Amino acid sequence: MTPTFTAHDLLGCYARGIFPMGEARDDPRVFLVEPEMRGIIPLDAFRIPTRLRRTVRGEPFAIRVDTAFGAVIDACASPAPGREDTWINGPIRRLYLELHALGRAHSIECWRDEALVGGLYGVTLGAAFFGESMFSRATDASKVALVHLVARLKLGGWRLLDAQFRTPHLDQFGLIETPQVVYLRMLEAALKARPGPTALSRPLTGTEAVAYSLQPTTQAS
Repeated sequence: MTPTFTAHDLLGCYARGIFPMGEARDDPRVFLVEPEMRGIIPLDAFRIPTRLRRTVRGEPFAIRVDTAFGAVIDACASPAPGREDTWINGPIRRLYLELHALGRAHSIECWRDEALVGGLYGVTLGAAFFGESMFSRATDASKVALVHLVARLKLGGWRLLDAQFRTPHLDQFGLIETPQVVYLRMLEAALKARPGPTALSRPLTGTEAVAYSLQPTTQAS
């Protein structure tokens, strides 16, 4: 990738079903990925394990949106058990901060006692949300953030939640794999739609987040 590659160029890649990765946190090189099989979480078939439903309803965290985007990226890039290295390097961090400044990248954050303890971030384009990474410093924090994200996506009329790759962590939420050629058709349809611009920042209780995330997509408003 050339030094002149910009956030607008990156949005063009997302529109074509391509996303960036790095080899390692300390490696400045960035490459573009187009997997043969794509991991997606169907919004109309989202699942929440029973125990996690109780956790979300209990509101163990304060949920905030876009108040610490850079800190969420840094936390996702930090070493963690089972993930000693990361694909989030300096150039990728810069690009996503630019996307955030453009209103195209967002973070869902879990806070406890004014400390950031979990969250996720991703990119939005049309009615597609491209999930990039998540982290937890407290039990279930990233999972709670995902439930809150899905609730807001469904309320706002988003049509596609792209998880990029299949992981055991996401299987419990109903993730499926689809061939890239099928994914591109889904993406094309999502890019033509326009979701509600304020849905992501809408305050929700834990009970509301569970209810809306499990609500049939056709009934979300």
